[in-house]
Amino acid sequence: MTVWDDLVGQDRVAAQLSAAARDADALVTAAGEVADGPVGEPMASSKMTHAWLFTGPPGSGRATAARAFAAALQCVSPDRALGGAPGCGFCDGCHTALVGTHADVEVVRTDMLTIGVKETRELVRRAQLSPAGGRWQVIVMEDADRLTEGAGNVLLKAVEEPAPRTVWLLCAPSLEDVLPTIRSRCRLLTLRTPPVDAVADILVRRDGIDPELAASAARATQGHIGRARRLATDERARARRAAVLKLPLRVDDVGGCLKAAQELIDAAAEDAKQVAEEVDTKETEELRAALGAAAGTGGRLPRGTAGAMKDLQDRQKRRATRTQRDSLDLALTDLTAFYRDVLALQLGSQVALANTDVRDALERIASGSKPERTLRRIEAITACRQALDSNVAPLLAVEAMTMALRAG
Repeated sequence: MTVWDDLVGQDRVAAQLSAAARDADALVTAAGEVADGPVGEPMASSKMTHAWLFTGPPGSGRATAARAFAAALQCVSPDRALGGAPGCGFCDGCHTALVGTHADVEVVRTDMLTIGVKETRELVRRAQLSPAGGRWQVIVMEDADRLTEGAGNVLLKAVEEPAPRTVWLLCAPSLEDVLPTIRSRCRLLTLRTPPVDAVADILVRRDGIDPELAASAARATQGHIGRARRLATDERARARRAAVLKLPLRVDDVGGCLKAAQELIDAAAEDAKQVAEEVDTKETEELRAALGAAAGTGGRLPRGTAGAMKDLQDRQKRRATRTQRDSLDLALTDLTAFYRDVLALQLGSQVALANTDVRDALERIASGSKPERTLRRIEAITACRQALDSNVAPLLAVEAMTMALRAG
């Protein structure tokens, strides 16, 4: 087992990163042999560099690749001295980096809509510190596409003039999601959607999922690893998907369209509520304890701490907004896959269908319309997603979509 084992269907990327980790190890070793001097700029022939940009479609494993690379950079396996590649997966450096406790690996992910200037400045400050373990200071930013323009400009300075042993690992869906000035200073790695069979295999091997259920989940999500795991392990997720896939059969009239739209919005709100119930209470209790809310005082907070509690509540509200949007987007993704299957049937394509569990519904829609109408329906779903990205009121956007699905 190595740090690359969870990187599904990305052999080319794993090979590139492994080679870079080997060169990075050589740089650190060479510096240690010269009185523990600083690591200089990598030679032109080196496969290592100070800033990387991982891009690829949702579910391709961008963040997984970045975390695996971070672990390989911290690998302290004695086998390295015998010609072994860094990234053993077992040593203290690899293990702590992978589980999130390594002192020199900072993983940044957000459950908010954006990453702001304040948070980015704190990361830049950390990036200037020398690594505690003497190897590399690694910053993994899983949501670089959520940087505000101001935050991106703050990050640019750090990427332009990095500290000697600091490595930035940025993740985004595409090049266009990152400022041109930042992406031009990063080495690009593009990941692909993993094969369905490979996703099913890792669900069986790593998560102990029943092979039939794993294959069904991998096929339904078309190789999206995270969604496939959730679908295979969460009965509520399967129920929500089943409800979404019934929608195309329920938009025969205006009343059905409006009702279906409201139910999609309600389901997204319920998702956000579940996240709040699971996370918000714990966060609030932990903050109250940290602020010194003493037992036996009715839970009163010390004077001067109300601002911290309000900041937490504001952050929780923003997270609920993102959760609701993410849930809606997931439903729209499932709808798009449904109509793509319809189109495949209409055109007589030999591609594997994603939604074989609702084949009767697919065939009913396919036989009752033409490919041109199916394309207009897919366009309506895309327009809804774009409207949501532009902060159109969710109910209005979804109602417009369901009406278009009926009339398209």
